[in-house]
Amino acid sequence: MRHLVGFVQAIALLATLFFAGGWGVSRVIALRGPVSHHGAQHALTTPAGLFAVGAVVGTGLLVGILLAVPRISPLATGLPGLVLLGWSALVVLHSKDVLRYVPLPGSQFSTGLTDLLFNGVLALIGVAMIIPLGVPSRWRRRYLEADEDEDFNVHAALGLVR
Repeated sequence: MRHLVGFVQAIALLATLFFAGGWGVSRVIALRGPVSHHGAQHALTTPAGLFAVGAVVGTGLLVGILLAVPRISPLATGLPGLVLLGWSALVVLHSKDVLRYVPLPGSQFSTGLTDLLFNGVLALIGVAMIIPLGVPSRWRRRYLEADEDEDFNVHAALGLVR
């Protein structure tokens, strides 16, 4: 059951990466503005800029939580990580064909995602996201089921009872 939930979380994470992450990155790049000799423009401190940065940070936070929490199935990050690595491999092997496989072409979502893709950021994130797939303890349960808990005596296990 945990791995089925992990599969659903993987689909939700892919959607979050595409919609929130892609949109946020495209808005951050658009709001960044040209850099002059006096420094960068401060458009990112506007409410629209902060909202775009918040979308990127929120996406990163979701990825981090799904990576770090041991009770979450490794499928939750592993499957999206494999998709990101697949897209990144496609950039290396057939860069002209990559844009055909990005959903909603021409939207801000796909623009931000392709920026991350062609800059290698998605490959970096994808490698980090597949690490839980190789950790054996992430595939097993560490906690007792409720019905097994009834026979377990804490005092006896700790040697507090004679």
